[in-house]
Amino acid sequence: MSETFTEQKAVASAWFRELRDRIVAAFEGLEDSHATGPLADAAPGRFEVTETHRAAEDGGDAGGGLMSVMRGGRVFEKVGVNVSTVYGTLGARAQQAMAARKGIPGMAEDPRFWASGISLVAHMQNPHVPAVHMNTRMFWTPHAWWFGGGSDLNPCIEYAEDTAHFHATQQAHLDPHGAGHYPRLKAWADEYFYIPHRKRARGVGGIFLDDHCTGDWDADFALIRDIGLAFLPAFLPLVEKRRVQDWSEADKDTQLVHRGLYAEYNLVYDRGTKFGLETGHDANAVLMSLPPLAKWV
Repeated sequence: MSETFTEQKAVASAWFRELRDRIVAAFEGLEDSHATGPLADAAPGRFEVTETHRAAEDGGDAGGGLMSVMRGGRVFEKVGVNVSTVYGTLGARAQQAMAARKGIPGMAEDPRFWASGISLVAHMQNPHVPAVHMNTRMFWTPHAWWFGGGSDLNPCIEYAEDTAHFHATQQAHLDPHGAGHYPRLKAWADEYFYIPHRKRARGVGGIFLDDHCTGDWDADFALIRDIGLAFLPAFLPLVEKRRVQDWSEADKDTQLVHRGLYAEYNLVYDRGTKFGLETGHDANAVLMSLPPLAKWV
């Protein structure tokens, strides 16, 4: 398996970078087009782009990527769009976690891995505009490969029609791959993004999958690609509709409290956060998902 996946790795890595470029351009476009409503007289935000590098234990190259963060925009208070391709060998703790979750034989004898993906979290200025998360990725070892990811909506002030649009767009992109995908991935997201110690979900759900490998790489990649393609049409109309609404101090307070919930989830439960820190990736990039301000009461 290790010798046959060179092309597939390159194709996946290139797609995640292309999706990153599309999203960054679209988000800067939202900043430019915000002509009316709160903060319309402020300067449009722009992404600061930083190359990230991961070093192997011997100091050699172990991959990296791009961390793109916009702070203090007139639509986005903080948004990060990260893309990375990393490789090397899994440390003992990461091997144990992988073995416990997936039961892959041979990991201890040959702990090489390769991973590529895009990760996005957006925290908005206007409390009426929902926060959002999206991630898609490919993971490879000499013993197994799989895809994972999804996207979910995290409003602090919920609008039923916004939730319906977000979910309907996801379903429209999933149904061509099989009618069973959307209900299964929706249920998976509801379970994955549940916060046990708060006994509630962190948002209004979306879609999620992990460890996805049917054995047909082309079909599985086409599915993960369409999950990525669903993101902008699912999210952009909600931003365009809600960003012009006025908000109160009470609305902002509601937003800050909800962000505390989001931070708790990402620090305690999120798999991507744990894996990124365990494998020595840039801590700022891994923790990009945290909100700029939050509140606990």
